[in-house]
Amino acid sequence: MDSDQPLNAAAETPWREILPQDVSRQPSAADSSPRIRLWALALDSRSLPCQIDASQHGLRLLVPPERYEAAVRELRRFEELNRNWPPPPPQARPLFDNTLATLSVLILLATFHNLTHMDISLPGLSSPDWVDIGNAQAGKILDGQWWRLVTALTLHADWAHLSSNLAIGGIFVFFLCREIGSGLSWGLLLSAGALGNLVNACVQPPSHGSVGASTAVFGAVGILAAISLVRYRHNLRTRWTLPVAGALALLALLGTEGKNTDLGAHLFGFVYGFFLGLITEYLIGRRGCPGPVLNAVLALMSAATVAGAWWLAIIHQ
Repeated sequence: MDSDQPLNAAAETPWREILPQDVSRQPSAADSSPRIRLWALALDSRSLPCQIDASQHGLRLLVPPERYEAAVRELRRFEELNRNWPPPPPQARPLFDNTLATLSVLILLATFHNLTHMDISLPGLSSPDWVDIGNAQAGKILDGQWWRLVTALTLHADWAHLSSNLAIGGIFVFFLCREIGSGLSWGLLLSAGALGNLVNACVQPPSHGSVGASTAVFGAVGILAAISLVRYRHNLRTRWTLPVAGALALLALLGTEGKNTDLGAHLFGFVYGFFLGLITEYLIGRRGCPGPVLNAVLALMSAATVAGAWWLAIIHQ
């Protein structure tokens, strides 16, 4: 195949031009130089001789007259196989206006941290040691105290621990809530965090204990990565593998530092968040995001789960 050269040979050999309407019944405006070059590559890959002639009106694709019919058939087959490719990018979804609700939950988490450091006596009960009755101690979880899977997500060792989760994790939680709704987001975060703590308890010694919302935070990272992976799986230009690579890099950067870092909880939180995100985005793609009523129900269920878990922790202390 010759490219972008004056067609001296064509003056001696009367090659025939392939017009866009010869290949497609409805030629598009894109039938210009890039299309001609692509067709030439397609013919060249099938060992069909062709030449590109550069003229004042643009590029022309020329083939020997005796190979004209074969070349047109090949180009029609090429166009048929590549119809609607690459696929258009997915339509942008409207974001949820729930910034105030997300901030309120994060502030509530900080307020609860203050309450756990106060000497508060409950009616009929002594002042609880919140960390002792609510941490994710592996042995007690496996003995049936399942509520620790949830209560541990609301506890923090100190203000530095809490601040890091609020500052870094709050960003991911904010974007997730805006993307799929508050109720669904908090339900997924709670599920990813609880499941991450459960698997971590299974692989840790019975004396191992941990606290913190970071398991759910890395669940949010996994959910967002999975949403991007499913949503852009057909669009090569968006490089849809980058969200997963970025999430793993973030896990390596933030999830392994610090002497009190529970790498297992972070890793399992990310894994379950990714798994739940795959399912969620698939269902949203088929049925759409949950409406206000369903989001409200999911939010109430999440709040009731946390409150119920703490109630069980208090009465079993």
